[in-house]
Amino acid sequence: MIDLYYWPTPNGHKITIFLEEAGLEYRIVPVNIGTGDQFKPAFLQIAPNNRMPAIVDSAPGEGGEAVSVFESGAILLYLAEKTGQFLPADLRGRKTALEWLFWQMGGLGPMAGQNHHFGVYAPEKIPYAIERYVKETNRLYGVLDRHLAGRDFLAGDYSIADMACYPWIVPYERQQQNLEDFADLKRWFARIGERPAVMRAYEKGKALATQPTVTEESRKILFGQSATSVAPQT
Repeated sequence: MIDLYYWPTPNGHKITIFLEEAGLEYRIVPVNIGTGDQFKPAFLQIAPNNRMPAIVDSAPGEGGEAVSVFESGAILLYLAEKTGQFLPADLRGRKTALEWLFWQMGGLGPMAGQNHHFGVYAPEKIPYAIERYVKETNRLYGVLDRHLAGRDFLAGDYSIADMACYPWIVPYERQQQNLEDFADLKRWFARIGERPAVMRAYEKGKALATQPTVTEESRKILFGQSATSVAPQT
């Protein structure tokens, strides 16, 4: 059994996609980031960066005590190695899958996240910041589009690289992007979205996100923290 500490964000969706694809038994433990669940002491024990998702695997492959993993990219890699699924076994295929996994973690996710922040959530609309991140998101879409030319998936067969990138493309309209400008990305995006496991993963999220995550009160929790202001809740 795997306990998944989760909220339906792009990073959260990555993990439900994998778990649904692999058919692993798992239990969702909601971490409502809008109310501050991510700062609770019990959660910080497994996710010291106070960010979800995180997992606790009560049956690790080597046996022994339960294993906790935080950071969505690390979780995908852990689960792929645990199950022997969705990560190429050959040197070159594995290398490519990990390149695109890390590309998403270091580029697409952070830049699209800033795009969301300044374009949607920031109380003051700063034209320079909005333009900066909309353009950088557009550049990254172009990188992905060019790589997908002539390919069905990012690293040969369907892999954790695709699972990592897809949820960050789902909100393309909020990122002020037009998929019609990226034919190969659009084709790949449609292919992933039609997978039954992906559809099941997103349905799991809908059951939790019944209200907007960001309100005036939650804005202070999500965007107003510093090293000195973060205090674990009891």
